[in-house]
Amino acid sequence: MRVAIAGAGAVGRSVATELVENGHQVLLIDKSPGSIRSEAVPGAQWLLADACELSSLEEARLETCDVMISATGDDKANLVISLLAKTEFAVPRTVGRVNHPSNEWLFGESWGVDVAVSTPRLMAALVEEAVAVGDLVRLFTFRQSNTNLVELTMPGDSPLVGTRVADVPWPGDVLLVAILRDTSILSPDRDRALEAGDELLFVTQTDAESELAALLAPKA
Repeated sequence: MRVAIAGAGAVGRSVATELVENGHQVLLIDKSPGSIRSEAVPGAQWLLADACELSSLEEARLETCDVMISATGDDKANLVISLLAKTEFAVPRTVGRVNHPSNEWLFGESWGVDVAVSTPRLMAALVEEAVAVGDLVRLFTFRQSNTNLVELTMPGDSPLVGTRVADVPWPGDVLLVAILRDTSILSPDRDRALEAGDELLFVTQTDAESELAALLAPKA
């Protein structure tokens, strides 16, 4: 998979490093000469250019990319880059970094963003996930389909502790995708029983979240 990343700061370089290690072709684009540090991600390609300029994206051969990641520290730039990638180069998947939560509503289909990643929101969610037991925590939102990745840690007094996955009356718009138990990642096999302290990861419609929370951790 070929991935272009606009913004070669700490965020862009970290994402690039991970992708290169996983065997993907990565191109880092930045308009600041000081950010072009090929030794930081030696397996990536580098381009000194302004990713908001159509000519720069043409030079990057963006039409050959499978994913465009807009990871600059400027929300306006990230929106412009995503829109150009989607409308001018038909990039199949665009990911936009949201720097300021007040701008999050802009990062959607109208600006060519398939997936919006809000760093402040994600950090807050991870803090909640670390301390909350029995509370549903939204980790990530898939804008295009109105679905979310959510987490719930099973409380010890849940009525479903000891229940097989197949026997749980899951809401219709909920999919259990993984169970985190101690240091292991377990698949949600039909015969696997839920245990207190399990961290359950779901993909769910927003409307089903309250029903899911009430099912697993009903409040007195």
